[in-house]
Amino acid sequence: MNLIVGTISRRSGIRVVGSYVALMKPRIIELLLITTVPAMIVAKRGIPSVWLVVFTLVGGTLSAGGANAVNMWADRDIDSIMKRTQKRPLVTGEITPSAALTFAIFLQVLAFVELAVLVDLLSAILALAAALFYVFVYTLWLKRTSSQNIVIGGAAGAAPVLVGWAAVAHSLSWTAVIMFLIIFLWTPPHFWALAFRYKDDYSRANVPMLPSVASPKRTASEIVVYTVLLWIATLLLVPVGHLGIIYFIAALTLGGGFFAYAVGLYRNCSPKLAMRVFSYSISYLTILFLAMGIDILVRYH
Repeated sequence: MNLIVGTISRRSGIRVVGSYVALMKPRIIELLLITTVPAMIVAKRGIPSVWLVVFTLVGGTLSAGGANAVNMWADRDIDSIMKRTQKRPLVTGEITPSAALTFAIFLQVLAFVELAVLVDLLSAILALAAALFYVFVYTLWLKRTSSQNIVIGGAAGAAPVLVGWAAVAHSLSWTAVIMFLIIFLWTPPHFWALAFRYKDDYSRANVPMLPSVASPKRTASEIVVYTVLLWIATLLLVPVGHLGIIYFIAALTLGGGFFAYAVGLYRNCSPKLAMRVFSYSISYLTILFLAMGIDILVRYH
């Protein structure tokens, strides 16, 4: 009997821990952190201290996780309506709203202290500013009131490159700003492609995400526009950031692929094709920033 009780207790504990981890939206954080390390490599023109990288990633994870947890806390009403989010821990009742908010604030305070003490005060301030922007500007204001919510709110998701850059350089530069711009411009086509499939969910929850309030053709045309602007920004980074042929070829070909997918979606506005655009956008960002880091390491070492 004791063995059975102990097993149930362990399983319950693991489930609770898993629920708190889910509050942090780890899959989103993983994508954001992929951009942080290459930014640090470009800023250093080489490989930064391993401990600096680790501390920066830990602080970035805690800060983004805290902001995401507040997002879930604020959106628990619409999450219960949308099929895509009905299994989130605040909807299922695995975590209470007060516990979730306390957890989120704790993560944010811990992130700021960790970054300020072990990394750089500017990095800590940038991470906190991004979290506050995500919570108050995107989550609590724009998400429910504007079809341009993800465009403006995307600034928060672009902040990790600034945090990584500041961790190494202790300041910002035009190169860091262009990196920020790249992720800022990447966010709308990435997210709208996903929302294309779940537009009925957003309509049901009365969230004016662009695909739920505009025609498929209009949404696809906006995706094309942002893809072109993104392509230009990635190429602009070559002269501004003094990057070489490896990055240039990656930016040119990856941008061409993204543009081709976007045009294909414009011609055939199907949710299935939209999900291909979404999947490609993830690979696009990952490979682009890996190429950025590799370019620097090959040329300076």
